[in-house]
Amino acid sequence: MAIVGATGLVGRTMLKVLEEKNFPVDSLTLLASERSAGTTMEFRGSRLTVQELNEHSFEAIDIALFSAGGVLSSAYAPIAVKAGCTVIDNSSAYRMEPDIPLVVPEVNPDDAMLHHGIIANPNCSTIQLVVALEPIRKKFGLKRMIVSTYQSVSGAGQKGIDQLQDELQGRIPKDRISSHQLAFNTVFHSRPNDIRGSDTEEELKMKREIRRIYSMPDLPIAVTCVRIPSTGGHGESVYVELEKSWTIDDIHECLSGFPGLTVIDDAVADAFPTPIMASGKDDVFVGRIRKDADNPAGLQLWVVADNLRKGAATNAIQIAELLIKKSS
Repeated sequence: MAIVGATGLVGRTMLKVLEEKNFPVDSLTLLASERSAGTTMEFRGSRLTVQELNEHSFEAIDIALFSAGGVLSSAYAPIAVKAGCTVIDNSSAYRMEPDIPLVVPEVNPDDAMLHHGIIANPNCSTIQLVVALEPIRKKFGLKRMIVSTYQSVSGAGQKGIDQLQDELQGRIPKDRISSHQLAFNTVFHSRPNDIRGSDTEEELKMKREIRRIYSMPDLPIAVTCVRIPSTGGHGESVYVELEKSWTIDDIHECLSGFPGLTVIDDAVADAFPTPIMASGKDDVFVGRIRKDADNPAGLQLWVVADNLRKGAATNAIQIAELLIKKSS
């Protein structure tokens, strides 16, 4: 197995999750840019040296977890596949390619087996949302979806964390993920163009990915994606209209039996999920479950997950577990 982008935030999280899950790894190769090559990282009590990524890196590698950005994925994933490796890619490079499955194991695990060498990992905000809604969608159907995200700056990698920390310390950031101040502020992601009224890249990703994973190309979806000044965990305010009638007890029962979900929803105890609560955990957390008083079909939810784990590293490794289970 190999991790491409091993020294990045997600790459380091992949290494941690592999160890925690006791994933069956006979040999692990850590790959990164020339700048990071030669550094060492700990795995299962040993120090592994990070190697420079090149076209010969994938000889004798069976599975490669890619988290090095779309440019490198586009360049090196085909090389890895040609060498006989299966690629699980965390970038957006392949998510909308029709012949490349886009997989969340709790939702569409069978799609992973349709791969031709590359499997795409969805956007972090998409992953937690489709997991939270899948048992509801299966039992009650979806007519419409409105989502607002509250996303940690860690979703932009180490640069996002560095910019926020520099601003909090009164320093001028060396590198920026936004031209706007992050500290004590809320900002939006970049837009693909300057057309008035257009969605941001993140909003477009979520719409396209949700429809593709659910195989619901005509599902009406409205999304607003916001970065908040936190360093871990994404929250989402979710409103859906359901096709069948339901009660709050029905939703609780539906969610409570679904793998990878934890319901925390106790008004008396003032209990609800928070990003800090989700930090370091693999589950998706759901709370604030409410019925829209003005629309009997309307359901409101609050969804939280660790964006570096279930939103990236853990989901990729769960896909790898599917592949191993299928081949055994």
